[in-house]
Amino acid sequence: MSSLYLIYMNEVERIYQLREELHQHNHRYYVLNAPEIDDQTFDFLMRELQDLEAKHPECYDENSPTMRVGSDLNKNFVQVVHKYPMLSLANTYSEAEVAEFYDRVKKSLNENFEICCEMKFDGTSISLTYEEGKLVRAVTRGDGTQGDDVTDNVKTIRSIPLVLHGKGFPKEFEIRGEILMPWLVFEQLNKEREEREEPLFANPRNAASGTLKLQNSSIVASRKLDAYLYYLLGENLPGDGHYENMQTASGWGFKVSDIMRKCSTLEEVLEFIRYWDVERKNLPVATDGVVLKVNSARQQRNLGYTAKSPRWAIAYKFQAERACTRLNKVTYQVGRTGAITPVANLDPVQLAGTVVKRASLHNADIIEGLDLHIGDMVYVEKGGEIIPKIVGVDMDARFMVGDKVRFIDKCPECGSPLTRYEGEAAHYCTNDTACPPQIKGKIEHFVSRKAMNIDGLGSETIDQFYQEGMIHTIADLYSLKAPDIARLERMGKKSALNIMEGIRVSKEVPFERVLFALGIRFVGETTAKTLAKAFRSIDALAKASLDDLMQVDEIGTRIAQSILLYFSNEKNREQIERLREAGVQLEMEELDMSEYTDKLVGKSIVISGVFAHHSRDEYKEIIEKNGGKNVGSISKKTSFILAGDNMGPAKLEKANKLGIQIMTEDEFLKLLE
Repeated sequence: MSSLYLIYMNEVERIYQLREELHQHNHRYYVLNAPEIDDQTFDFLMRELQDLEAKHPECYDENSPTMRVGSDLNKNFVQVVHKYPMLSLANTYSEAEVAEFYDRVKKSLNENFEICCEMKFDGTSISLTYEEGKLVRAVTRGDGTQGDDVTDNVKTIRSIPLVLHGKGFPKEFEIRGEILMPWLVFEQLNKEREEREEPLFANPRNAASGTLKLQNSSIVASRKLDAYLYYLLGENLPGDGHYENMQTASGWGFKVSDIMRKCSTLEEVLEFIRYWDVERKNLPVATDGVVLKVNSARQQRNLGYTAKSPRWAIAYKFQAERACTRLNKVTYQVGRTGAITPVANLDPVQLAGTVVKRASLHNADIIEGLDLHIGDMVYVEKGGEIIPKIVGVDMDARFMVGDKVRFIDKCPECGSPLTRYEGEAAHYCTNDTACPPQIKGKIEHFVSRKAMNIDGLGSETIDQFYQEGMIHTIADLYSLKAPDIARLERMGKKSALNIMEGIRVSKEVPFERVLFALGIRFVGETTAKTLAKAFRSIDALAKASLDDLMQVDEIGTRIAQSILLYFSNEKNREQIERLREAGVQLEMEELDMSEYTDKLVGKSIVISGVFAHHSRDEYKEIIEKNGGKNVGSISKKTSFILAGDNMGPAKLEKANKLGIQIMTEDEFLKLLE
C-alpha cells in the first residue's frame, strides 16, 4: 500500500472525524447553550476541515458543518422564515489573513472600494422588521433560514425603537443587530443568582441568549438588555453605502455604534484592529473581534456569497487568552464513526469570561507530543469563550505527579479492541454493529433534518428509546408504537403522537435523501443525489459492480468500494428490506425536468467579472440546470469564459494565451433562449 494512498485515506477519515466533532460542538453551542470549547479552537478545527474539503472535493457534502449555519431554535416560539438568509461570517485571527481578504476583494472588484470597520459585539443576533415606521417583528437567527419570533421580549429592550423618529425611512425594511447584556448588568445578575444558589451564566452572551428565550416578558424587562444595530436590508434604502445607511438609521432612532469607521487602505484597516484590540477592554459590553465589510452594496452584490458566508465581509477575532490549571484525569468519548476522542478533565479555571473544566486532546499523538502526566499543570488557551485547548505543560511545576497518560486499547463503551489504521491519527472501536454510541449516532444521522427529518427524535429521546430496548437499528423506528412511547418518562400521549406522525411522514422522503440517511461511509448528501439519479433505485445500486459505480461522474474508487462493502453486509441488506416493508421510498420518482436542458452538456465554464442581469451565484445555478459544469480556473479543458465587466487581467491574458472563447453576458443568455 503506497504512502500517498495512506496519506489520502488519513485525510479523508480526518474529514469525517472533524465533521462529527464539529456537529456536536454546534449542538452544544447553538441548541443547548452549554459550550465546552472556545471560538478560536472551534474555528481552527473548522479551518482544518475547510482546507481538507477543498483538497478533496470528492468528499463534498452539503450536510458538512462548513456548510452549515448553527441553530438556536426553541420550539416554544413561533418560527418565522427569514426574507433574507442570516449567514455567518468567515473568521480570521491574523493580520496576514486580513490582508489576504483585502487582496481577494481588490482582485475580484478590479476597482476602488472602501472597507467599513466595526466592532464584533458578542451577544445574540436579531432581525427586526419595520413597516410604516413601526416595529412589527423581531426574529432570532435560528438556523439562518428561519428563527424564533421573540417580538414581545424585544419590545422590552429600551434601546430598540418601537416607533421611528424623523423621515425618509422605507415603507418596509429589515435591520439586524446584536442583543447584548452589559458587563455591569451581567455581574449583578450572577451575584443575585449566586445568592439564590442558582446556576451562574457562563458569559454575557449566554445570559442574553437565555433571557431572550424566556416566556415571561416581565423577567426579560428586568434583565436590562441592550442592543446595537449594524446592517440595513430592503428595497429603496437611503443609499449604496453601508456606513452611510447606518448613519441615516441612527437618525431614525436606532442605536448604532459610533466606533464604525470607513477605511480606504489596508493600513487604515489594520490600525483600527490594533487600536481596538486594546481599547475594547474599556467598552461596557462584550466584544470578541472586528467586522470588516465592503461598504458599497453594489460591490457586495457583485462579490456574492459562498454557501456559508458572504465574500464581502470577514470577522477578525481577537487572540486567545491563556491560563494554567491542573490535569486531574483523561476520559474518552466514542463518536458515530467509532472514532475515540480523549478529553482532559481539569481543575476549574476562569478564562475569557467562562469557567473551563474540560478540553479535547484530539488523539493519541497529541497526548504523546505533550508528554502528559496526571497532576501536570497545563496551559489552556481559549479564544472567544467556547472551545478550550491544552497548548503546553509547565515543566517547572512538575513534581510528585501521577502516571504518564497512555491512550487506551479498548473501547470505553463496549470493551471491544481499538484499531488504528496505518497513517491514521484516530483510534477506532471495531464493534461498529453493537457499540452503543455508534448505533445511536447512526440513528441520529438517519432522523436528522437533511436526511429523514423525523421531528421529535433528538439525541436524548433516541438514547431513552435505546436504553428501553425499543430501538437498536434505524429500521426499528418503523416498529415503534404510540402506547409504548407514551408510557415513558417525559413523554406522554401528545409527544408519542407527534413522533409517530414524524415517522409516518418520513415514508414520503425522496429516495436520494433516504440513501444519504443510510449513513454509507463517504456517501454524503451530494454524492447520494448523484447515485440516486444514476441508478434510480436501491436494488439497482445494490447490484452495481465496481465498474458500474465508477462510470458515474465524480464517483471514485474509495466511494465505490465503500458502497460495495455496505451492501455485502447481510445485516445492512436485512435492514433495507425492513425499510421497504415499512413503506420507505427506495426508488426515484419521475423528476420535473421542465427547467432543465442539455444545452451546456459537456461544457466547463469559468465565470469572471461583474454582471448586470444576474449575480455570479445565479449564473452558476443556470449553468448547472443546463447541464454545464462550473470550474474555478482556466485550463485547456475550459469551454468558454462567461465574462462580465472588469474581468481580471490575469484571467484575460491566460484565456487569450490558450485561445479560450470569451462570451459576454448577453451572448450567454441568447445562447440559452
